[in-house]
Amino acid sequence: MSDDPVLHAVAHRALEFVRDDMIVGLGTGRAATAFVEALGERVQQHHLRVTGVPTSKATAEVARRYGIPLVGFDDIEAIDVTCDGADEVDPHLNLIKGYGGALVPEKIVAAASRMEIILVGSDKLVPVLGRRGVLPVEVIPFAAPFCARRLAKLGCRPRVRLNSGTPFVSDSGNHILDCGIDPLPDPHQLDHDIRGIPGVVGTGLFLDLADLVLVGDPSGVRELRRDR
Repeated sequence: MSDDPVLHAVAHRALEFVRDDMIVGLGTGRAATAFVEALGERVQQHHLRVTGVPTSKATAEVARRYGIPLVGFDDIEAIDVTCDGADEVDPHLNLIKGYGGALVPEKIVAAASRMEIILVGSDKLVPVLGRRGVLPVEVIPFAAPFCARRLAKLGCRPRVRLNSGTPFVSDSGNHILDCGIDPLPDPHQLDHDIRGIPGVVGTGLFLDLADLVLVGDPSGVRELRRDR
């Protein structure tokens, strides 16, 4: 179980939105793992019956360790609630995600969810997306050099993500270009422009997807809801 008291508190608050027999999307990263562990404890104690949809192999391993049954999209059409983390959250609850490398499955699961809940510490709140200066973009390996040149023309500063000196490979077999960016005046336009580059699989811009953000700090957990 996470030894971070803030993540622990946020993960347990998220459990309040999970009911018996729900299909639950399981995100990737520290906050999401804290939630999966908290959920798994409830499953082990026979306090909850749920089915999980993991967004990464790492998350699936954690879920199996706790005995959470897992399914994929061959078996379901929609997800009741997804709990995931984020790397940046702006005042409109738009997000940058993907520092953990699972951005494409996370976006698919988010799009299939009736409710998308994001779990963060207060340090992830930013006045405008791009404040932390990095936007992950997933690309097919064959197209990586081409995509890097096109991204540079959009004003991004792409760099191939490495793992032990070789290109990082996502669970889907793709590479990630970590784009150096400045704060984004129009994230929707940039997302549109990047997704128009042949070979781009997805961006770390998660726009208009989060329904609720649970923000933790040493004083407790507060809720931010998106206006629809």
